[in-house]
Amino acid sequence: MPSRPMGGLAAASATTLLLIAVAFAQPADSPPEEAPRDPPPAGLADRMKDAALISQGEKLWQDQCTHCHGAKAYPGKAPKLRPRAYTPDFVWDRVHNGFRAMPPWKEVYSPDEIAAVVAYVLSDDFFP
Repeated sequence: MPSRPMGGLAAASATTLLLIAVAFAQPADSPPEEAPRDPPPAGLADRMKDAALISQGEKLWQDQCTHCHGAKAYPGKAPKLRPRAYTPDFVWDRVHNGFRAMPPWKEVYSPDEIAAVVAYVLSDDFFP
């Protein structure tokens, strides 16, 4: 009677381990866990017409955001922005917490700097 080669036994063990790993994996239809999202600061909407804040936001936009969004939010690698459809809280959330391929900027910019970017994006000075 021929003996079974060791390679076959090793392959069977590897297959068993793979099946066990798959059985305990997160189901495919479960959404990935999302990090908690920081809320916008109180009074954000009241600051949107501050000329100094808008000017600061324009500088930050030119220094950083144009790399992906382009000079006026289009054309760039990122999707075209539609600021007339946005609220200050919405823009804050996307800039501060990130969204899809956009990284969160909360570790780079202060809340006041992010508020400045929000003010600029929602200002009459910015329209793609």
